[in-house]
Amino acid sequence: MGVKTMVKSDIEIAQQSHINPIKEIAETIGLTEDDLEFYGKYKAKLSFETLKKLQTKESGKIILVTAINPTPAGEGKSTVTVGLGDAFKKIGKKVVIALREPSLGPVMGIKGGATGGGYSQVLPMEEINLHFTGDFHAITTANNALAALLDNHLQQGNQLQIDQRRIVWKRSMDLNDRALRKVVVGLGGPVQGVPREDGFDITVASEIMAVLCLASGLQDLKKRLARIVVAYNINKQPVTVGDLGVEGALTLFLKDAVKPNLVQTIEHTPALIHGGPFANIAHGCNSVMATKAASKLGDYVITEAGFGADLGAEKFLNIKARSANLKPEAVVIVTTIRALKMHGGVAKSDLGQENIAALEAGFANVEKHAETISSFGLPLVIAVNKFVTDTEQEVKALLVLCEKKNLPVALTEVWEKGGAGGVDLANKLLEVMEKGESNYHPLYELSDSIEEKVRTVVQKVYGGKDVEFSTKARKQLVEFEKFGWGNLPVCMAKTQYSLSDDPGKLGRPENFTITVREFKPSIGAGFIVALTGDVMTMPGLPKVPAALKMDVDENGNAVGLF
Repeated sequence: MGVKTMVKSDIEIAQQSHINPIKEIAETIGLTEDDLEFYGKYKAKLSFETLKKLQTKESGKIILVTAINPTPAGEGKSTVTVGLGDAFKKIGKKVVIALREPSLGPVMGIKGGATGGGYSQVLPMEEINLHFTGDFHAITTANNALAALLDNHLQQGNQLQIDQRRIVWKRSMDLNDRALRKVVVGLGGPVQGVPREDGFDITVASEIMAVLCLASGLQDLKKRLARIVVAYNINKQPVTVGDLGVEGALTLFLKDAVKPNLVQTIEHTPALIHGGPFANIAHGCNSVMATKAASKLGDYVITEAGFGADLGAEKFLNIKARSANLKPEAVVIVTTIRALKMHGGVAKSDLGQENIAALEAGFANVEKHAETISSFGLPLVIAVNKFVTDTEQEVKALLVLCEKKNLPVALTEVWEKGGAGGVDLANKLLEVMEKGESNYHPLYELSDSIEEKVRTVVQKVYGGKDVEFSTKARKQLVEFEKFGWGNLPVCMAKTQYSLSDDPGKLGRPENFTITVREFKPSIGAGFIVALTGDVMTMPGLPKVPAALKMDVDENGNAVGLF
């Protein structure tokens, strides 16, 4: 018997990997030093001149990576996205990866990092997971500058007659801090401001994050910022950033943050990492500017959307692609045998045991997501992200299930083998793309009413029976139409764990009704948020936060990110 080798952690793999100067990575996609703004040796931003220059180039093919409903067992969607990009490079294709930036909240809370895993990671892993190029700090600053300017407007005479009980703009910070969900500001007498209730969102839930990610350029960013609704006046009419006259100042805070960031994978595949709105609160995709730049720099773009296909992919296809005039070519749905067993009723502690019956029961979740992607007119491939605990019989059973349902499938072992472990998936994708042309189309028309749009998503994407609207939501439907917001797409705020609005209903629930408790206008971003269930815009930390394992050694190297 051979000696069992210790499995290296993600951070050990990342720190032991060779990283090339970013200018060398840029050269592989036709960029020179003059096209970049350097943030040290290994990170750079694309300049405005470069972004302008790229607009005239032909666009490459966009491949979207999504997943089944996530479970605590982990699906590895980012890992597969990175590994698939490396696999495309390995088979000689010119490829660029486009990802979201990690939020410090989940990094310090549960995730410990969000840059892929094993030998499918983006580098420099520690810097991307921590402060990176300062984009999130800029967004937080712009968010809080708006809050400060709003409170100052109240203090200085309230010319716009804002009703301080109807202020909807919150402060933000990029950390999980439940104590800040509801706060009171302005206490301490007349010179300390006007007392009112307030609260904090995590930065990735800020509308400014969504605005930055959907903006097509600096001027579009300013226009979108001006449209953000911050409050309602005493006549219950919306008050915007444009009414306050501060869109110029906010744009100034964001002038560098709006430029996409260029980094590399362990195998030196170029990756643009930019923006990161939450997928169960906002639209959960990296920036339009990064995706478009990637499509001009590569023949293929591998990008991802947050959580399962019922959230991130639905929003990519109904909101982002429509807004930015993108035409995706194919979709990858990531699944794992472990996650399917959980969807089939197995407890997390029992996932190490072979259980084909549970796997077959959980497969209904994959099936539903495949149906959803097909309804958008897109070809797809199921990527089975292989774990060491998967038995031969389980793998065989899953492949047979896919074959029976005519679902193209490929095993991936990118965590362990990097790009080499994703070559089968890359080839399967190319085969599927050659066979079936993309006939992408959103699932509803913008001219449909807000109510019809919500019902379409609930029935066609979640497989639900119907929607119930609270009294408050019904009232808002009438108001929003009156304000001229009825032609915007809807962004569903829903639990990621279930197709329904109940996180406990795993697999493929049926005959359920989704309850919309209220709507939130994100007019700057360009969508109406429908709030269902109990989705938090400021998460809390777990009992044992990942931060407890984090440290830095005497040489300044990060320890404990994983």
